[in-house]
Amino acid sequence: MKLLRNALAGLSILPLIAGCAPPPALTDTDGRIQVVTTTGILADLVRNVGGDRVLVDAIVPDNADAHAYEPTLRDVRNIVYADLAFSNYLMLEAQNVIKTLDANLPDGVEQISLAEGATKYAAEIIPLVEDVSLDTIWLGMRAKGDGAAHRVTRSSDVRVSATGVTGPGRMTAYLTESFGNPDTFLDSGDGFDPANGFRDDTMILPPDAHTHMSWAFTEPGVYRVTMRAELVVTADSKPIPLGDQTLTFAVGVDPHLTPGVTVLRGGHTDVTTDIDSGEIYLREDQDAGEKRHDPARTVIEVPAKALKEVPAGPGFRFLGRPGTKIYQLPQAVLGRHVHGEIDPHLWQDVGNAQAYTELIRDTLIAADPAGTADYHANTDRYLAELSALDAYVQEQIDRIPPPNRHLVTTHDAFAYLAKAYGIPVAGFVTPNPAVEPSLADRRRLTETLRHLHVRAVFLEPNLRARSSTLVEVAEQEDVRVCDIYGDAFDDRATDYTALMRFNADSLRTCLS
Repeated sequence: MKLLRNALAGLSILPLIAGCAPPPALTDTDGRIQVVTTTGILADLVRNVGGDRVLVDAIVPDNADAHAYEPTLRDVRNIVYADLAFSNYLMLEAQNVIKTLDANLPDGVEQISLAEGATKYAAEIIPLVEDVSLDTIWLGMRAKGDGAAHRVTRSSDVRVSATGVTGPGRMTAYLTESFGNPDTFLDSGDGFDPANGFRDDTMILPPDAHTHMSWAFTEPGVYRVTMRAELVVTADSKPIPLGDQTLTFAVGVDPHLTPGVTVLRGGHTDVTTDIDSGEIYLREDQDAGEKRHDPARTVIEVPAKALKEVPAGPGFRFLGRPGTKIYQLPQAVLGRHVHGEIDPHLWQDVGNAQAYTELIRDTLIAADPAGTADYHANTDRYLAELSALDAYVQEQIDRIPPPNRHLVTTHDAFAYLAKAYGIPVAGFVTPNPAVEPSLADRRRLTETLRHLHVRAVFLEPNLRARSSTLVEVAEQEDVRVCDIYGDAFDDRATDYTALMRFNADSLRTCLS
């Protein structure tokens, strides 16, 4: 099981970026069980169950964003020495974190996805809800299916490439972080290079995931975008072709190009690559379920009302000069995050953290039967501590007057907190998060704060730099700006119980 530990130089290591602080050093000379987790929260749970019998390292350091973290060479070294590995998954972590973990664990070492496994221990899960209230279509990208016939794993890739665009102007598709910089996926302005496999115009998704997109066009008219998809099961396997299709966009013109076509003009639709059937199609979400559309008989409308101005700032120069008019289908949900169908932030409900704890206990017992009595005793103590924590969180939120219970944040990570303890999320999503919100967007946010008499808005300390608009509007309306922790520790919240107690105290203090 530990052969790889003597051959670190020969491991499959993904492109890595140097980190800030070295993690604990796992080793094969320590008598304890060596455990690697993806996040600090999971590491804390493991320490509470494992006690003195485990040595634990978290890949994502404190103050970092689990959705975007890039592993370091030190992280890889620790993974190589792990006897057990725990991730949250449900696509909480950046895909490179998952790939690095899975690629470098020694043969035979078990990797546990806690969010999925904990459902057997009565963890409750909540579907992610997209904002489909926009007055234009939201067009995302999706990889559908589990690829069982190809032996697909969570480290496999679905690559969707644009191979050509025709139309009267330039077309760009891109992703943005929450109020952050754009990341271009497709740009017809610099051509398409088949020599490198269209690498510069390729979106990479894990299986059974989807992401948000903005689509921009410089001139009115009809655009046709040719796309192809392929499945890469492992880093050294030959790509498996999954077909090709052409999408048609009617930009600022009549979308009824030919009789009988279906025009998509609103709601949530994904350009979908089905890795089980080998097809590319348009998947539309409807109240009665999903509906498939053949791209050859479908037109995506980009109406005249989608005309926007290119914002100032160097980050958007690829769209044109500031003030230039472009047609744009907005990215409907804040953030660049690639995700699945389930909200992955289960621990915001303490009951779910208890389910994680029980799964960790049983996994450690299976790996180290000699420690069974210790693991049971530690777990019983910690479950009692978590029960007291659960009651404390509820008590603090119950002390907030019901009319004041409105949670406004910029990161969609608190649905479990809202449901478990009765504090509805009243956050806003700008119709076009690719740019700083417009005056109209700021006005809507201002009206939300006024009409709901919101006492405070809540920002995660590690994401504060991305939340300038919410901070500015809150200060303008004399609304407090308070801290709340999502999925990262810092020097104030150094463990899970401290994090949840801080959140409960912050909510009660700022909203009462």
